[in-house]
Amino acid sequence: MSAASAVAPRKQFHWRGLRVPYIAPWSAEHTLPGEIVRRVGVGGTGIGYADELSHLDRRRGILWTRQSLARGKGTPDLPGMHPLRQRQAVTHMLCQVCGIPTFGADFERWGERHLYVARAQQGRPIGEGEHTVMAPVCLPCATESVDACPHLRKGWTAALVSYAQSWGVAGITLHQQTLKPLPLPEKGLHRVPTGDPAERWTIAMREITTLHRVTPVALSDLVAAA
Repeated sequence: MSAASAVAPRKQFHWRGLRVPYIAPWSAEHTLPGEIVRRVGVGGTGIGYADELSHLDRRRGILWTRQSLARGKGTPDLPGMHPLRQRQAVTHMLCQVCGIPTFGADFERWGERHLYVARAQQGRPIGEGEHTVMAPVCLPCATESVDACPHLRKGWTAALVSYAQSWGVAGITLHQQTLKPLPLPEKGLHRVPTGDPAERWTIAMREITTLHRVTPVALSDLVAAA
């Protein structure tokens, strides 16, 4: 038995007949208060929490938003993403729907590749080097999602990916003097690549990766070969 298959299944929650994705936030999971202050640290000046606990509030030196953990409590926001669970799924290659590592038998059969499914923007497939905040998905969850998810029913695309490389974060960047949020771009959050000076002034909410050695696939072919 592989390490992945030995992992105990995470509790699954359903809402109106749909499985709630592991990364989805619930109404009881509130953004937690935290006073933002200017701080001087390794690398220069930036922002931090007045009561910061670096091992909880930062990753790779970047400040992250605080959101409570109450999975399964209240009403799910199906299209949304809980910052911590999104980051866990992306960095540990967990299925974004069921939360189980995607290193099982399918991963081995697919030549040590992970499955990604995304909304097809204007019919465009997932491309080499694509930037994404999405985590991989296991095959059973993928086939369920394309039928059940209203977002994907508008058009979806799938690909096998050899590896996802960390690119940076998406979040809210603050003005260096006023510490007020800068105007958000049209797509919702500021995207800040690793090493950019803006990292020190950003409250991260999503992990961004780039996808490499991408091969578009049809889910029906993967199911038939399983």
